[in-house]
Amino acid sequence: MKQQKWLYLMILPGFLCTLVLSYGPMFGLYMAFINYSPGGGPFFQQFFNSPFIGLRWFDYFFNSGDFYPILRNTLAQSTLSLLIGFPAPIILALAINEVRQGLFKKMVQTVSYLPHFISWVIAANIIVTMLSSQGPLNQLLMALHLIDKPILFLMNGHMFWWIIAFSNTWKDMGFNAIIYLAAITSINSDLYEAARVDGANRWKQMLNVTLPALVPTITILLILSLGNVINAGFDQQYLLQNTTVLEYSDVIDTYTYRYGLQNGMFSYGAAVGLFKSVVAFVLVVSVNTWSKKVNQQSLY
Repeated sequence: MKQQKWLYLMILPGFLCTLVLSYGPMFGLYMAFINYSPGGGPFFQQFFNSPFIGLRWFDYFFNSGDFYPILRNTLAQSTLSLLIGFPAPIILALAINEVRQGLFKKMVQTVSYLPHFISWVIAANIIVTMLSSQGPLNQLLMALHLIDKPILFLMNGHMFWWIIAFSNTWKDMGFNAIIYLAAITSINSDLYEAARVDGANRWKQMLNVTLPALVPTITILLILSLGNVINAGFDQQYLLQNTTVLEYSDVIDTYTYRYGLQNGMFSYGAAVGLFKSVVAFVLVVSVNTWSKKVNQQSLY
């Protein structure tokens, strides 16, 4: 430490930010085990003087009629988003890498990751406009004589999961592709030259050189994605849902917001949020352990 004191000094601001912003608020997890009710007194006095009730909020959540529908919607939306959204940036990165015209390549890359920087408020309005009864999608389907009358996409609960999955893919596909493009640039060009000498065309070079070189990056990102499967999101569901599709749109985050903040059940909301975090942690550890045994690739 004495020899590398300047490096530790450079690390110190990031360490303090993590300590204050990530670990400091964790004392609030205690709220999940008490019956906290805000009043007119000081927060910490009311917080620590609230009656301790143990796991009663968790029992209330698991035995409520909301648990299974909420968990179903969360897992369904996350799984569909993963199945559609995870391979999409890999395919996009491979396709962009094969483009030889520099200006067109840069234009495609810029256009593809631009939606990532649009807030979900704007993105949701674009999606609502596209899927409205008089929107471009319905007009196109009717012009092609595929439907006789407009489809009310956002009023159909069975379609909501797919709308969320494709919306997440559209918004993040280009930005996630940057990671794979960065990994592709680090591949030794001698490998491609050797493949060409052996008679491999560009398609075989992609399958036998580029894709195998991307496996470590794909593995790490897959571990993180699987660990995040319990986190379906909040903004997109909250902005696109309505009372008609609430049975299919309500996920853990929107449920926590509705009960924890809107209904004032702060301890109950904290318990539901803690349940989600624990499940996500277990998933990350489990998938990482499995990946380490199967292909010796892991986060740690």
